[in-house]
Amino acid sequence: MTSRLARALLLTSALALSACGSLDDIAPKAEKPLPAEVVSLMEAKGMKKDAPILLRIFKEEGVLEVWKQTTSGRYGFLKSYEICKWSGKLGPKYTEGDRQAPEGFYTVRPQQMNPYSNYHLAFNIGFPNAYDRANGRTGSHLMVHGACSSAGCYSMTDEQVEEIYAFARDAFRGGQQEFQIQAFPFRMTPQNMARYRDDPNFPFWQMLKEGYDHFEITRMPPKVDVCERRYVFNRIPAEGYTFDPAGPCPPSTQPQSLMLAYQAHKKKEELAFKQAVSLWKTPAPKASIQGIEEAMLVADWSRRRARGEKVTPEPPTLVASAPAKPESAPVSAYAAPVPDTTNPDIATGAVPPAAREVGAPALTSGALPSPAPRAERAEGEAPSAAESSTSSRLLSRLGKLFGD
Repeated sequence: MTSRLARALLLTSALALSACGSLDDIAPKAEKPLPAEVVSLMEAKGMKKDAPILLRIFKEEGVLEVWKQTTSGRYGFLKSYEICKWSGKLGPKYTEGDRQAPEGFYTVRPQQMNPYSNYHLAFNIGFPNAYDRANGRTGSHLMVHGACSSAGCYSMTDEQVEEIYAFARDAFRGGQQEFQIQAFPFRMTPQNMARYRDDPNFPFWQMLKEGYDHFEITRMPPKVDVCERRYVFNRIPAEGYTFDPAGPCPPSTQPQSLMLAYQAHKKKEELAFKQAVSLWKTPAPKASIQGIEEAMLVADWSRRRARGEKVTPEPPTLVASAPAKPESAPVSAYAAPVPDTTNPDIATGAVPPAAREVGAPALTSGALPSPAPRAERAEGEAPSAAESSTSSRLLSRLGKLFGD
């Protein structure tokens, strides 16, 4: 009787733990402390054990990086891990079953941590995010996990995932509410952008590069929002406005010093990009998914394979073909700027349809006029406390960082 009661209590505790997402794991593998040499490395870099973290993933290089906040407030590189396996090709995930590992900006919260994973340890990266949902992309259970086996995930060895899991666990226990994962096809250098300038995914990668560059400049996780079905970074909407993933981009602003720093960085990167294009001494590009058409073919292959039907050993693929470019359109590592033709004083979301997949509308710094509230907000209703708090924190953080 006592033995049965003990087992029942243990099972109840495990189920409750799984439901609420607590990190007080009874499994020893989820509680392993970081190795002494890693703790010493953190101390040498001015990082506290429970300081916030950020992860960066680079598919082509096969690397997962852990970055951690230092006593300066900025993030510093801590350690990199060779990714054991990731499935699919370069390029984003489109649909359930396409075997693609996601690319983009994702958020991990405590409830996404899984100490009971069948793949040793795991955490869900948060796919689909707001951008994915706005673009009709589907998929589920996309993880960073152990066991070195992948069908759309980023898989590590068991030893590696124990350390990565421990970084996240300690950061959550130190008060971090969520951490950012930045997943890229490759290091978004001018040379790599030049290599892939004819790839059909290039417009998507141009959009990601803006967020990549913001982190390179600030060494702070960028504030990520979505409007007009595209990413925008470190933007504060005008009073009475919010970001709607599928709706028009609202008037927005940034600290002037951040804007100037980004423009200077962008100018330097553009020059290096043009030089890389003219020299063309970089390695040939790797294979990438050829859009939604190939994704649907792979997803169908996956379904038939799961049913036990006879299929080819490898998923189907489409032959890559360079998209035609207008002769007048200059090749660039960045999305073409979208001019505001409605008001020269403020940023606006009015952009032509062709520009909505890449880049963000031009903006200006400084105070914005208070516009009329959006139609969906009740007349006279103030922005939510969460919206105001998020905007205030970002402005304060970036302002202090750049001296505004």
